[in-house]
Amino acid sequence: MFDLLCKSILHRKNGYFITARNPVLTCVRFLSTDANQHSFTISYLIKTYGFSPESAVSISKSVSFENPEKPDLVLSFFKNLGFSKSQISEIIRKYPRILSPNPEKAIFPKVEFFRSKGASTPDLIRIFSCYPWLFTRSLDNQLVPSFNFFRDFHQSDEKTIAAIKRYPNILARRLETAVIPNINTLQENGVPAANILLLVRYHPQKIEMETDKFKKIVEEVKKMGFDPLKSQFVLAIMVLIGTSRSMWDRKVDVYKRWGWSTEDIYRAFAKYPWCMAISEDKVMAVMDFYVNKLNLESSVTAHRPLLLSLSLKKRLVPRASVIQFLSSKSLIKMDSGITRVFEYTEKDFMEKCINCYEEAPQLLKLYNEKLELSKQLDDQQQGKRKMVLHFGPFGRDAGSCNT
Repeated sequence: MFDLLCKSILHRKNGYFITARNPVLTCVRFLSTDANQHSFTISYLIKTYGFSPESAVSISKSVSFENPEKPDLVLSFFKNLGFSKSQISEIIRKYPRILSPNPEKAIFPKVEFFRSKGASTPDLIRIFSCYPWLFTRSLDNQLVPSFNFFRDFHQSDEKTIAAIKRYPNILARRLETAVIPNINTLQENGVPAANILLLVRYHPQKIEMETDKFKKIVEEVKKMGFDPLKSQFVLAIMVLIGTSRSMWDRKVDVYKRWGWSTEDIYRAFAKYPWCMAISEDKVMAVMDFYVNKLNLESSVTAHRPLLLSLSLKKRLVPRASVIQFLSSKSLIKMDSGITRVFEYTEKDFMEKCINCYEEAPQLLKLYNEKLELSKQLDDQQQGKRKMVLHFGPFGRDAGSCNT
């Protein structure tokens, strides 16, 4: 029986008390060896990683240790790789048991495997912060075979790592039941390997869908008239996998509000499948911009659906300020053809809409002001998101998966 200083509150459980008489440090009295071990874990998590007492207690339900030897070894390992303490905390928060097994066997070899394939520290942070449960998978029986399977597609360790970063969970899936049958379905329908690679590389999570459902979506895309030999075929599959029937119907309703016909919607989907993956709020905002701010017909976007995906703040508004200025000086005509300006690369936009005019200094100043305003708004929104992540209703102690 002994006393241990520990941070605030909690309750009576398993024969020990944590009281809240002092908001910073409280005296904890333990009545058993198990309680001593449990209390050491809580104290260690608070002092070493800065977890709140509530979070430390929650984590201690999954892992417990009576001395700092193994957890210190884990901390040193990740710190030496370049992980920050908050990034290590994020992994522990998601997968507390990372602190309990023998790290030389359960952790280090798996990290070293990814490093041997060229994964950088930011790559490792992304992969293991997003999906630390990879540590529960066998290196020889799961991780290595899965990595090699996807490497055969990419023909490059670097590109394979890039795909895994987008969806680390894919390495934990059973290839024989969750991946290979769907790839076979695409091959059987004549989809070229290069287009299958688009799916595997950029949206690996879409390839692990239940086989029967995947086949139904492939058939649906074929009925829509998509050519399996073209990349639009797999793009349409990607969109339909992530779109429920109710979501599809809501998108249809949004476009119809702007005067699109059913034929317009399917024509736009055939040209640019991602138009049905854009959020309803984004569609409303962008359509309002084209129709009410630029006085264009809504049919313009139906014929050029790529326009719907462009960033309102970072591209449309700044470029519109330039073309509206030019229009006010009768230097360009505001008609449906003006939308091509929004599709220009940055280099082409500068050459064709700014540098070629005598008013170039004024145009550049106007354009940069709008871009800077967009950046400030983005910074403010990111700041608000971070506040929600760190101090939201669940009191998170570490950052999000978007490292």
